[in-house]
Amino acid sequence: MANNSEQLENLASEIGDKVYIDVAKWHLYLKDAKLHTVVAEKAMPFVSTGKVTGDNVNEILAQITISLGGGRKELPLSDLLPVAGQAALLDVLQEFARDM
Repeated sequence: MANNSEQLENLASEIGDKVYIDVAKWHLYLKDAKLHTVVAEKAMPFVSTGKVTGDNVNEILAQITISLGGGRKELPLSDLLPVAGQAALLDVLQEFARDM
């Protein structure tokens, strides 16, 4: 079994490759935005206990604020992910929890 930091890296990698934010119809994957690790860190408690739900995912995304325009505006990550991106994140987390 992989150690905790290895599991976190694997989860972050999965998130980074499959989940994106949508800005003006541009898809910016979380790995490219350097957000995949923070999402994985916040999600890991739910994943490790097998309690991944849509509500948990929404809570995680609402807690992570993204600075825009050089800090002129901050938005929760939940406002930048399209519905498909939130669904992809939920799928990744649930699959990862099953495989742990």
